[in-house]
Amino acid sequence: MDLRRLRHVVALADTLHFARAAEAVHLSQPAFSRSIQAIESDLRIRLFDRDVGDVRPTPAGEFVIERARKLLFEARCLQRDVDLYRDGQLGDTAFGVGPLLTATLMPRALVALRRQHPQVALRMEVGNWAQLLESLRTENIEFFAADVRDMPGDAALDIQLIGGQPANLYVRRGHPLAAGEHTLQEVWAYGLAVPRLLSPSTVELAALLGLPEGQEATIALECDNYGMLKTVALTTDTVLGATDAAVREELESGALVRLVVRGGCRRRRARASCVYEGEPRRLRPRQPSRRLCGPPARSTCRRLTSPDACSGAEYRPPEAVNKQRCIAQS
Repeated sequence: MDLRRLRHVVALADTLHFARAAEAVHLSQPAFSRSIQAIESDLRIRLFDRDVGDVRPTPAGEFVIERARKLLFEARCLQRDVDLYRDGQLGDTAFGVGPLLTATLMPRALVALRRQHPQVALRMEVGNWAQLLESLRTENIEFFAADVRDMPGDAALDIQLIGGQPANLYVRRGHPLAAGEHTLQEVWAYGLAVPRLLSPSTVELAALLGLPEGQEATIALECDNYGMLKTVALTTDTVLGATDAAVREELESGALVRLVVRGGCRRRRARASCVYEGEPRRLRPRQPSRRLCGPPARSTCRRLTSPDACSGAEYRPPEAVNKQRCIAQS
């Protein structure tokens, strides 16, 4: 199978225009047209319908295009891994991390990675799952770790649970609510600061607070920067919603105090997962895909999914959680 011609097929599928596709692969339009005709002749099927001013894949073309994308993807992965192997497994790795893991797992993980692979350049992108998924699609990162409970299923993704931890409410030392038990309504009166992944819906909040039908509850501060959230909680009477792992130092020093809510309330659970893109049915548990994942990236994956890393940030590791293999099959 000629990979060069498969690239031409994919380029035409992406642009649906012979001239633009030819320009994208740096060929003249006549040469590009001959390449498409040649692969159709070799496969003995028509890949594209060509009407006046209109190009669209045939059903057979859709089938070939999907497989071609995977073959080209694997070819890029192989080339990268060969390059890394030839260079003594040197190189760099780019990955994404959600706000919660940035504040909990990553300090330990990055220290361990720098000690284990001092010759490897690391690039870490911080964002929510939607931003990181876009970076994964465009191959700006090799994988990401974040809370993805709201992410739609996708057959091209493999999602491996790292661990989870329940959220709690915290206030500064000396806060009027720092001692004793309090109702949720009393807590709410001081305003709530939370990251988006722990933010309950306005409908859920209204029900918990017993508000009249049609009245909405608003959150005082919604922010994915844990440093900013902690600063606000430590310097005002705002109540912080987070996890013990995210505020460990403040809890140990006594700067923050965990609230006790009378009667309890349903708490959102922070769950972290590693997300890779590749061939989900060919992956084994705890094994990253080979989506441009060289040895440095795979080492980073193993560090994030190891029980030591999870327990180090007070996360329950995957073995202690009801693990869900979230692979959407096409």
